Amino acid sequence: MRERFWELPLEALDRTEWEALCDGCGKCCLHKLEDAETGELFPTNVACRLLDRRACRCRDYKNRKVHVPDCVRLTLGNLWGIDWLPSTCAYRLRADDKPLFGWHYLISGNRETIHEAGMSVRGWTVTEDEAGDLEHHLVDREL
Repeated sequence: MRERFWELPLEALDRTEWEALCDGCGKCCLHKLEDAETGELFPTNVACRLLDRRACRCRDYKNRKVHVPDCVRLTLGNLWGIDWLPSTCAYRLRADDKPLFGWHYLISGNRETIHEAGMSVRGWTVTEDEAGDLEHHLVDREL
């Protein structure tokens, strides 16, 4: 990967650099509920069954769509149409030509800083296999 590739426009990134841009927060792997009338999204603390809730990474990223068919593969083509990405998402930040936060591992050099900063889902989620009704798991957190 190129040095400081994360400062380049997203269009200039190769596949490896694109994948490396993910900060590993796990927030995109949380279930959200949508109000049928307003379209407003409400976050829950319920994580996809494939999310390793400690590492905040997918347990089977390469084959995730086999297990979770509606899992979204984020691309340059669909980035602007996904309104549920976290406000701190590196892809969203870079698409808006904003810098990454200091806790991002590409800046800090340490994958633990996102967790230490409280910016990941570590420690406050349950798996969808344990959750039951999502309505009982709404959270008052900005994602």
